[in-house]
Parts: sequence; structure tokens; C-alpha cells
Amino acid sequence: FALRAAPGGGAALPDPEDAESVRRLWQEGLFAERAALLGALRTGTPARARELLASTWPTERAEDRLMFLDSLRTGLSAADEPFLEQALGDRSRNVRATAAELLSALPASALAARMAVRAAACVALDRTEDAPVIVVEPPLECDSGMERDGVASTPPAGRGERSWWLGQLVESAPLGTWPGRLGGRTAREIVALPVTDGWRDELHAAWCRAAVRQRDAEWSRALLGSPSAPEAGGPGAVSLAERAKLLAALEPAERADWVAGFIATHGLSEAFQLLGVCAVPWAVPLGRAVVDALNIARDAGSYPWSFSGVMGLAERCLDPAEAVRLEGLLAIPDEREDAAPGAGGYWAEAFQRLVTTLRLRADMARELAPDQPPLIQPSVQPPDAAA
Repeated sequence: FALRAAPGGGAALPDPEDAESVRRLWQEGLFAERAALLGALRTGTPARARELLASTWPTERAEDRLMFLDSLRTGLSAADEPFLEQALGDRSRNVRATAAELLSALPASALAARMAVRAAACVALDRTEDAPVIVVEPPLECDSGMERDGVASTPPAGRGERSWWLGQLVESAPLGTWPGRLGGRTAREIVALPVTDGWRDELHAAWCRAAVRQRDAEWSRALLGSPSAPEAGGPGAVSLAERAKLLAALEPAERADWVAGFIATHGLSEAFQLLGVCAVPWAVPLGRAVVDALNIARDAGSYPWSFSGVMGLAERCLDPAEAVRLEGLLAIPDEREDAAPGAGGYWAEAFQRLVTTLRLRADMARELAPDQPPLIQPSVQPPDAAA
């Protein structure tokens, strides 16, 4: 999408306090301008943006309603619930699904409460065994109420109907439902419970999606498990994408520590996507874990381009102070008999490029520091003036 240029160049949005200009742009602007306006208002005055959207909602095209509704993710709060509840009755299935997803991200919403009742009816604790276990009985049908609340009735190819419905109910239910339902246990204790009849992966995967949607750090931590565990993805995080999403719910320092532990145990081969969700510059433990893993990869005799993605991230994300530690890796090591031919030289070049980039970033940071005095170039007198 493109925005029309303002007279002075660029694309300016009206001052949010200028109600008439805001109204005019919303009524007459191009789609991209209206979307940008809505996004800007949601950042500062979420209620104003919602009121603006509600004023023209019935006349918007379905595809525009979907895009505009998605903008409510920014600043989402309980105040948006009445509007989103109304959108559950929209003519467009995609709009209804998005409204349901947003409502399920509000654990105190009426939709979340309805989903909690449905999900709790499917998942219970069986205390008749020697040790307590979770029993799962997925729904027998997808009724009209479930469909109105965003449950898709038709599963993807190769997926069973009942497991498909169960996953949607559990991922949309507030995670606060489960401690009371499952014996007052913590998230970590619940995740550790055995699940009967092969429903463990389905249940844990749904809890993963719920933890991401609700940005619940406790459940994300429990589902990730220990980074050094053999199944490093945790009980329910079966893919790198799921692990990365769960990590995003943790505080930056904890996120960096978890990824550092993962790299220390499993190396860099699966770490690229996880590194992408870590705060920049990388925390010291994470940066050192990456450098140590690169050193181990070099000593193993592989080529550096096998880790080109991580190298590229390191150039942008590694703390420039790590350049000092990298200097010891610039020499070409003795080549092992089982090493790839010339690998040592290629690694030395790769580390040299990384060190050069880190030093350049350090120089740029110093130049751009607000308290840095301006660089004064020495004046050069012409030869005749010196005479």
C-alpha cells in the first residue's frame, strides 16, 4: 500500500487532537492512509481509534473490516470487548475468527469464560490411578455456539474433527482455568502430569498456543522446559517456531539465558530462529554462548558458511565488546586430518569480518552518543599563508 505524499514530502498523518482532520481522512482517505491512521490512534488513544472504526463498520468491505479489526491488537484491552463481541456476528468468517482470537486474548472476556466452560468439560484429573493423570474427552460435535465463538468446524486435511475442536477450545480458554480444574497445581506441575490415550501432544500444543496468545510467562516457562533437556523444545513446543513464540513471552534477560543454555547444550544448528527473538544487543551470557559455539564448530572442522545465518545475526546483534574475545580466533588453526580442506582459513576470514563489523559498530555508537563532543577537524593552512 502507498500513502499520498504530503506537501513537504513524506506522508503525514493529521494531529490526533485535530478531530476534523482525523474524521476527514477516515472518511475520504485511501485504504493505506486509513489503516495508518487507525494504527497511529491505537498507539496513543485506543478508544478513539475504536470509535472511529465503529462509526463506519457496517459500510466497510469484508476484507477491509478484517484488516482494520486486526489493528485492535495494539492496545487491546477489556474496553474493546463490546465491539469485538459484536464482530462475532459479522458476515465474514475471517472477521468472526479474528474477533474470537482477540477476545480469547482477554482472559476476563465473556468469550474466554464460555471457552473455559467448554474446555474444562473436556479435560479432567483422574485420581483413581496410583498417580493422578489427565483424562481427555474431546467434544462430540461443533455446535452453533462454538462456531459463533470462532471454532472452525471443518478440520484441515488429515486432522480428526474431535481433536481439531479440542485444540481450539483449549487454546481459547484462559490458562487460569487449569490450576483449579487440575487439583490446584502450578503450570509446571500440570505440564508434568501424564495424559491418557495419546492426547498429551494435542493438549500441550494447545496450551502452547494459549500461552503465546495470552503472553503468559509462567505457562511459557513450563512448556519450554529446561533448555538442556534432550527434547529441548519442551513438553509441548515441538517446533522451533513454537519455541520462539513461547520465548517471546519471557522477559529479555530470561529469554537470553534460556537460549544461551540451549546453544550450550545443542549447538547452533537449530538456534537461528531462537536467536531472532532475543533482545539486541545480545546479553553477555548469550553472546558468549554464541562465540563459544562458533569456536566449537570451527574446531570440529566444518565450513563457516554452514553457520552463515548465525554469523550474519552476530554481526548485527553481538555486543561490540565481544570483539576482544574474538581476537583470539583470528589466527588460522592447525588443520586436522578429518577437517574440511581449507576450513581453518575460511573461519579466520569469517571471524575477521565479524570483528571488523563489531569494531565499526562500536565506532558508530561512540560517534552517535548524545554526550559525544563534535569531531573538530584540524585546520590546514595553505602553503602561502604559512609563509
